[in-house]
Amino acid sequence: MDFQFSDEQKMFQESVRRLSLKHFAPKAFTWETGSGGSYPWENAKILAENGLMGMRLPEEEGGQGASLMDCVIAIMEITKVCPHTGDVFQAGNFGAIQQVAFLGNEKLKKSVLPKLLAGETIITAAMSEPNAGSAVTDLRTTARFEGDHVVINGSKIFNSNGDSAGYFCVWCRFGTGVASSGAVIVPADAPGFSRGKTEHHLSGEHHCMLYFDECRVPKECVLMSEQGFKKLMSVFNVERMGNASRSLAVAELAYEKSLQYVKERKQFDRPLCEFQGIQWKLADMKLRIEQARWLLYKAVVEADRGLPSALDSSLAKLACNEASEFVCREAIQIHGGYGLSKEYPLAYLYARARGWVIAGGTVEMLRNRIAVEILGRNFDQRPPKPPVVKE
Repeated sequence: MDFQFSDEQKMFQESVRRLSLKHFAPKAFTWETGSGGSYPWENAKILAENGLMGMRLPEEEGGQGASLMDCVIAIMEITKVCPHTGDVFQAGNFGAIQQVAFLGNEKLKKSVLPKLLAGETIITAAMSEPNAGSAVTDLRTTARFEGDHVVINGSKIFNSNGDSAGYFCVWCRFGTGVASSGAVIVPADAPGFSRGKTEHHLSGEHHCMLYFDECRVPKECVLMSEQGFKKLMSVFNVERMGNASRSLAVAELAYEKSLQYVKERKQFDRPLCEFQGIQWKLADMKLRIEQARWLLYKAVVEADRGLPSALDSSLAKLACNEASEFVCREAIQIHGGYGLSKEYPLAYLYARARGWVIAGGTVEMLRNRIAVEILGRNFDQRPPKPPVVKE
């Protein structure tokens, strides 16, 4: 399997790097700070103007018809310069936008996609719930058809950038059992929909609660009703590649900053790079990065060949998430007190890396998924129900 980039991909990689350094570097690491932070809409417009929104979408729908590897190349270059703008690229290429593009009806696509591709708004995946986490087999948010509308009731938690989104891909149940799982696209101005206050993760990323109280939207907003679980998850596996790519990019950035630091910083009249303990740390960091890179590339190449694999995507995300957390932690250790200083972005990078260990599928859940694939059977991971005590 050949993971070498073509000449065209190398040129594309360089062009995205130049674009990022010119437009995104000046405000990098500042979007989440200040009075509550803000969403980088100006960067979303720049991405849109340069054809970097909806890259994998067919050209007739406003996309570029690009490969998944092209998207991975772009998101990594952007994230290494400005991680928060990497989130913007994620929302415009890997996230719920793909579910609209590949599973939505024509009326829905014509209504929603142009705004997303222009960088005017974003769509987020509303999956996690207060009492179910991201266990889509146990969702409590419900949807029912009433004439020409669908009515939604329930709540969602930890909705990333939910305070800025114009649309939400709401995972819900149309009945009972796993087969009843589906999704509905809900605009932010839908009657019966409201948002909670803006909250912040460790890294400053925004999230909020979403509430659906007899929320009514036209039935054309239904992506999938019953029997939609497998199709929704097949698209979600691609979203995980965006998570994995950003994790790897953050790891590379922390590693590169550590390399520069140990060459310049002196202790006892010697640069830090001459100390064996530091050399071992760098070697371990490089090892984790390269292991994760090849698992990611394998998953992406197979997906581009039309052979997407839940096993490959789970292995890639798991490897990239854990490599990123490890590398960022070691980078802080190498920098000592400076690693925790706001003068350096390492504490922020670690916070981002730590968040991805949970977001988009925890590393524990990924291990469960990998076990299912390699053993060829499903396992019920729910704790046993307590016995009924008769009085």
